[in-house]
Amino acid sequence: MTTVSRAYVSRLAGLPVFDPNGDRVGRLRDVVVALRVGTACPRALGVVVEVVARRRIFVPMGRVTSIDPGAVVLASGTLNLKRFEQRRGETLVLGELLDRTVTLRESQRPATVVDAAVEQTRTGEWQVTRLAVQEPGRLGRRGQLHQLAWAEVAGLALPETGQGAETLIATYRELNAADLAHALQDLPEKRRHEVAEALDDQRLADVLGELPEATQMGILASLAETRAADVLEEMDPDDAADLLSELSNVDRNRLLELMEPDEAEPVRQLLQYSEDTAGGIMTSEPVILAPDATIAEALARVREPELTPSLASQVYVCRPPSATPTGRYLGLAHIQRLLREPPSTLVSGVLDDLEPLRPEAPLTEVTRYFATYNLVAAPVVDDRGRLVGAVSVDDVLDHLLPEDWRERARRG
Repeated sequence: MTTVSRAYVSRLAGLPVFDPNGDRVGRLRDVVVALRVGTACPRALGVVVEVVARRRIFVPMGRVTSIDPGAVVLASGTLNLKRFEQRRGETLVLGELLDRTVTLRESQRPATVVDAAVEQTRTGEWQVTRLAVQEPGRLGRRGQLHQLAWAEVAGLALPETGQGAETLIATYRELNAADLAHALQDLPEKRRHEVAEALDDQRLADVLGELPEATQMGILASLAETRAADVLEEMDPDDAADLLSELSNVDRNRLLELMEPDEAEPVRQLLQYSEDTAGGIMTSEPVILAPDATIAEALARVREPELTPSLASQVYVCRPPSATPTGRYLGLAHIQRLLREPPSTLVSGVLDDLEPLRPEAPLTEVTRYFATYNLVAAPVVDDRGRLVGAVSVDDVLDHLLPEDWRERARRG
């Protein structure tokens, strides 16, 4: 099948949705977008998928690897099967955008939205870039149909004035997580919590990872417990573990129970380690491959958009199972080496046998390890030879800097 970079949402409705193994997950029912201020194209946040028993769930757009004429394919990973609940600042394309009355900017004539096209940008983000609109007809006939760029139509953007959280969020859409975190810290506490409530789970999870500990705790406490659990599921396991470690045992266990078991288990494992050791700062979700995986498969895995550059710099080869803690750890392969080899070559044939870190290794030893071998990520293996995670250089720097380094950076 041919992967498309632009598709009209009405044609996507009802398409089957498959996981990477070809197993059917459900059917696509709608696309969730975030409107913006002015003429900026709305960002597609995710899709609504109907699974068994007509249950509708939300799948972030980052999990969509391809849209084909006859199917939608998702990336690997656990699906959150909680029932979809629309949040503030979210708009359903089929449910709310279609049939809206708009104004054609060039002619100033009214028209009705009959379809909307989502398109993938060069950065991998999906946006609503075009609209199909129809002018009113005469004597019962259909009016003229236009396919226009989003900026050629007025009446759908958020207003530039007013104090609604949706409008404020729309002004922050283009900010990366770190800059948005800085902007949130400049807001009054009440306003900050309103904006956090209106952010989607993935966006809020990214921002929480960039905030000082006290601000993280305040925002988490302001959320309903079920929402807090959803956001923790979207966070990197190491960031979620760091945040939960600051809570009381009662609060921590309650949130872990509310999380999906597959999402909570890696966090529970990380909470076993001291925060100033390799085990305490590692992530439990590096790129792990079986010994029979090819270089082509490895390169496809490191292209997944949710991976940080440091974690995408190398892959780890282990015997099954492939989830941490894995089977026996065999070695790692650097992305530069993979790019120099034929795609059909087995990854296990180009492994670096670098001695891995132990979970109990103190931060000083981890720092020396990175400096000695000029790495941006390193494997962590337990005394049974199993890969339990990987430490990335950004995690090391985060623990070496003073606790208030984010606050100092914000001030100047």
